[in-house]
Amino acid sequence: MAEKVAKVGVKKEKEYLYFVDKDGDISRAIMARGGKKSGKTKEKVAKVGVKKDKGYLYFVDKNGDISRAKMAGR
Repeated sequence: MAEKVAKVGVKKEKEYLYFVDKDGDISRAIMARGGKKSGKTKEKVAKVGVKKDKGYLYFVDKNGDISRAKMAGR
């Protein structure tokens, strides 16, 4: 079960992959589709500055907010 960390409300576009970068902000990159190569260009979409805790996976949920889920231990 995931818990919401920050309410941002980013509007997602289909051709982009949205993720939480190392600074705790939301960034996006173009997805590779059908043999096309994706560019390595990343752009920041929203500056949030979430502090990440170890043992959690941080992601952008379907509402455009930052959520986290506990990772399985070894």
